[in-house]
Amino acid sequence: MLKQEWRSLLLAIGFFTRIPVPALPDFQEQELNLAAKYFPLVGIIVGAFAAIVYMLAGKVLPQDIAVLLSMVATLWLTGAFHEDGLTDAIDGLGGGWEKEHVLQIMQDSRIGSYGAVSIVMALLLKFTALTHFTPALIPVLLIAGHSLSRFCAVMVMATQCYVKYSGKSKPIATRISPVHLGVAALFGLLPLLWLPSSWYWGMVPVMIVWVWFSLILNKRIGGYTGDCLGAMQQLTEIAFYLGVLACFAI
Repeated sequence: MLKQEWRSLLLAIGFFTRIPVPALPDFQEQELNLAAKYFPLVGIIVGAFAAIVYMLAGKVLPQDIAVLLSMVATLWLTGAFHEDGLTDAIDGLGGGWEKEHVLQIMQDSRIGSYGAVSIVMALLLKFTALTHFTPALIPVLLIAGHSLSRFCAVMVMATQCYVKYSGKSKPIATRISPVHLGVAALFGLLPLLWLPSSWYWGMVPVMIVWVWFSLILNKRIGGYTGDCLGAMQQLTEIAFYLGVLACFAI
């Protein structure tokens, strides 16, 4: 049991980051379903890495540059995995009309105008929002934002059906059991305990974005793809930063 859980954790880390993990012999694509519960934990790892880079850079560099370097760190650590999903998903949803056309565009490795605009705006929003926080708050927000947003992606898996591309598609987790969803919720929501309870109002934009984008996916393609999960992660991470930032203005 413990051996399988350790294998699932290593699989999640190896699949979503560049962190070296031991070879996993006899890998089966279905194992990703068991690893899905650890996706938010991977978010904690990625957020912690970004926080460390930010704190170290902040000792010798201005805050805005430290924030930018923390973002570069996450892009490097994840191989821009979720950002790539955002560009593909927005390209497909923006440029396609029928379901098959949307999926065809998503599968295309080239970036279109919708995707290019979405990634530029996403990175700008993250950077601008984070630079408005006091330096002491940014490390906690990075960890919470990365874990919570990955839990939002897992929630899509729990509430919608996987839509397979025509032809060969990349391996992806497609199912999650209620018990595993509870584990994912634990890791996804745990970092929020570090935040003042008054900041929980920042969750409202996250829920709004999650419902809005989920409805779009259900209407346009009848479910989700791997790219859609990446897009949901990016959108809800941004919504979290903006939501907490709005709490300071209220």
